[in-house]
Amino acid sequence: MKFTGNRALILGGSCDLAITLARRMIEAELFPILTYRNEKGREYISKNLKDCQKKHSSVYLEFGNRDSIDSLLHQTGDDIDFMVDFAQGNFESLVASADIEDVYSYFAENVSFRAEVVKRVARIMMKKKKGRLVFISSAAAKRPNPGQGFYAAAKLASEAIYKNLGLELGSHGITTVTLRPGYIDSGRGKKFIQDHSKEVINKVPIKRALTKKEVAEAILFYLSNRSAGFNATEISMDGGLTAGK
Repeated sequence: MKFTGNRALILGGSCDLAITLARRMIEAELFPILTYRNEKGREYISKNLKDCQKKHSSVYLEFGNRDSIDSLLHQTGDDIDFMVDFAQGNFESLVASADIEDVYSYFAENVSFRAEVVKRVARIMMKKKKGRLVFISSAAAKRPNPGQGFYAAAKLASEAIYKNLGLELGSHGITTVTLRPGYIDSGRGKKFIQDHSKEVINKVPIKRALTKKEVAEAILFYLSNRSAGFNATEISMDGGLTAGK
C-alpha cells in the first residue's frame, strides 16, 4: 500500500489496538505518534514498542485538559499527515440512574474536547493541503447494550464531527472515515467476551470476535491511497452484528 504522507497521530495510543496499529504503521514505513494520558500509559507504549525505538514517539494528551493540546501540537511540530482516533472514556450507566455531573463531564471530555482537537489538527492539514482522519467508533453507536446510552451518544456526536469535516474539507484534500468495529478480542471487549462468550458470539453471524490484527489492517487500508474515494462515511466492521435484528 502507498500513503500520501508519513506522520500519523494516534489518539488513545496506549490501548492494545493502537499498539497493534502502530506496529503495522512502522512496517509500512509510517511514523506513529501515540498519545497517552498518564505515566502508566506512557510506560505501556514504551514497553510494547521497545524494539521499535526511533521509529515512533509518544506524547501526553489528556482529554479534558485543553492545555495538553498546545503541548501535543508543539511536540509534533505542526506536522501531521494522518490521525487515528481511538480515544474514549469509559462511562456505563443506566440513563435514569446516572450522576448528572458525570454526564456533563463525560460529554465535555469525549465530545467538546475531541471537537477542539479535530479542529486544530484539521487546520494543520489545511496548511499542507492534505490529510486523512479515521475515527474509531463502535457498533454500539447503532446497537447499544443497556447501560451504553451515553457511550453511544458520544460516539454518534463524534461521528457527526468527523463526517462534517470530510464534507467541508474534502475539496481541500482532507478526508475522513469512521470505522464501527463490533466485538474485538482485545482490551475491555476481551473481558466482556470472556464473561458472556456464548451470548455474545451467538449474536455475530460469523460466530467469532474480530482480532486486533484484522482491525489494524482495516484502519491501515483506510489511511492508504487505495481508499481515497471513501470520505465522510461510516463503515461497519462487526461480522454482521448490526446487519439484522
